[in-house]
Amino acid sequence: MTQSNKSVRIIGAGLAGSEAAWQLANAGIPVTLHEMRPNRSTDAHLTDHCAELVCSNSFRSDDHEANAVGLLHQEMREAGSLIMACADANSIPAGGALAVAREAFSEAVTEKLSSHPLIVIERGELDSLPSADEGPCLVATGPLTSEALSKSILALTGEESLAFYDAIAPIIHFDSIDMDKAWFQSRYDKKGPSGTGADYINCAMNEAEYTAFLEAMLSADKAEFKEWEKAKYFDGCLPIEVMAERGRDTPRYGPMKPVGLTNPHKPDEDPFAVVQLRQDNKLGTLFNIVGFQTKMKYGAQAEVFRMIPGLENAQFARLGGIHRNTFLNSPKLLDESLRLKSHPHLRFAGQITGCEGYVESASIGLLAGRFIAAEMHERAAVPPPETTAFGALLAHITGGHLIDSNGGKRSFQPMNINFGLFPPVEFSRRREDGSKMRGVEKQLSKKKALSKRALDDTKAWLDAIQIS
Repeated sequence: MTQSNKSVRIIGAGLAGSEAAWQLANAGIPVTLHEMRPNRSTDAHLTDHCAELVCSNSFRSDDHEANAVGLLHQEMREAGSLIMACADANSIPAGGALAVAREAFSEAVTEKLSSHPLIVIERGELDSLPSADEGPCLVATGPLTSEALSKSILALTGEESLAFYDAIAPIIHFDSIDMDKAWFQSRYDKKGPSGTGADYINCAMNEAEYTAFLEAMLSADKAEFKEWEKAKYFDGCLPIEVMAERGRDTPRYGPMKPVGLTNPHKPDEDPFAVVQLRQDNKLGTLFNIVGFQTKMKYGAQAEVFRMIPGLENAQFARLGGIHRNTFLNSPKLLDESLRLKSHPHLRFAGQITGCEGYVESASIGLLAGRFIAAEMHERAAVPPPETTAFGALLAHITGGHLIDSNGGKRSFQPMNINFGLFPPVEFSRRREDGSKMRGVEKQLSKKKALSKRALDDTKAWLDAIQIS
């Protein structure tokens, strides 16, 4: 098939836009990748790098047999993902998770895109969407879409803007952590793709320390919002103080859970709560506080977080923050190949479509890139089966799972990939000796069956839709 010489425009060089550009270029399609940074930055970005990570540095679990996000990792690897290749090349210890050295990762993505002969990166803000006469365009501007472009999108869609807020966790210099109080250990000593079983720094609290910490956090000065911009939080990225507002023990059942850990400094004393820090850069000089996204003001953050045992003298490389996320009512606006129904020359990808998480955003960019490439080669844009992680997430975005158990329509909300989005699967409920599996063992058998089916179907789909 003759490859097209017409360039595809991609707006936004975040995770989704970067991945889409890579998929298109490797299919022989020229790409112009528009990125407004550094000409215009955002409240969350610090660099002009492509695929900059602005929140956590974790891609979450890399277990492709028993975790849906780990499965999505593997499907992306099978599809030649740039984001996963750069993540794997820049991974750092994080127990069972795939975490990356933040700057090294984004620098690697930027270098790969910049050196590809079919990709041109143009710096500067676009304040309107291109017309159909200008050819296909992918909008991957993410949760921080500029005001001017947001207005252009809303003018085309006729939809009211939906917004929620992501809070950013603080980062601490390792040499300011008191290791006479803190210790290295992964929960249950679990090893990950680059881990040793001792990949997190742990800071234990007794009940009195935990109570005092919660009281200080709840009374601290917070970022305030005007009436028209009241925050709608996504449950997977709640500020730690919002968790505390939901109940005294909520943090202890979330990021501060004390299970699977033993304090070597006090081996006979069970911790009441534990704060974990995860390595943030390749050198191991920076660690972020896991699950401690916050909307506390800067001065309050330093004071409150230094109440954590081991962090009394913490030096912060970055304090936490909060920023607005905007997403489309995608089930109403987008078709199954991510085209805007009213203007099919436009596609959308990434968090602006209503998926949550780094890997989820990148995977939707991967799919959008492949859909556009297929059409440029005059082939059908065939969506992946819903039995795959790709397909399950795409179906959520485009409306396949917005019917509740009573047949009524539910409102569309952002979603991480999870096994609840997959169609049912047959799986073994008995052990090799014929006895019945129970509880966790049965759930693991089910997850493995879902994952095996997904990877088999992903490979079959990729073979069937070769686009290069």
